[in-house]
Amino acid sequence: MSLGSRAERPRPPAGMRVLVVDDEPNLVNLVRSYLEAAGFAVVVAYDGPTALTLARRDPPDVLVLDLLLPGLDGLEVCRRLRQFSDAYVLMLTARVEEIDKLVGLAVGADDYLTKPFSPRELVARVQALLRRPRTVGSPPRDPPPPLPLVFGPLVIDTEQHAVTKHGMPLHLTPREFALLVTLAAHPGRVFTRNQLLERVWGDAVYDDHVVDVHMTNLRKKLEEDPARPRYLETVRGVGYRFHAAGP
Repeated sequence: MSLGSRAERPRPPAGMRVLVVDDEPNLVNLVRSYLEAAGFAVVVAYDGPTALTLARRDPPDVLVLDLLLPGLDGLEVCRRLRQFSDAYVLMLTARVEEIDKLVGLAVGADDYLTKPFSPRELVARVQALLRRPRTVGSPPRDPPPPLPLVFGPLVIDTEQHAVTKHGMPLHLTPREFALLVTLAAHPGRVFTRNQLLERVWGDAVYDDHVVDVHMTNLRKKLEEDPARPRYLETVRGVGYRFHAAGP
């Protein structure tokens, strides 16, 4: 019976390598154990620059790549990887917003998995990627850049990580930019403070007052009159939403 159960599990071809990149050692060890049990050779990295070095030195067949990494984030690692490798990329993230998925796939990721996830599902996703046809010998293609979010004079360019209003750049911090993109990607949708903490701050634990502080600073840079905002509206007792019409 044990032989039969083993026969039902497809094994990867010998030598299939997976590079797992995440800055959480416990998660890396868990993923590695499941992949190795499925027959893969596994190499690990805990930051973006190391991941690229390992990918150049001994090219993997698949990268399991976290979005939030020290050194270089997952999007930049994927973008640079595509300059020399056609390996499959399964991107991991604690964020569930559609804008993250679109940007991730636009820089060359092949699939997307949000945390928390089942290790068995991750193994199944890796196996499914390897069943996809990949043109051998052709140079990696440059992916099309994601389209900017445009609301009249306000332009949010997720590819360049830049925001302009009436053609003038707005100098936002990374958190302010992420907060704006999260709201602007879903005009009219109301986000609670806890939802914004989850999507913008990830797994880190913060008091929801931090959302109000960042929103106040963002309004000072974005709004003509921060006391009477037109883009970033407060929904009393609930949270915030983005008003697409603007001024």
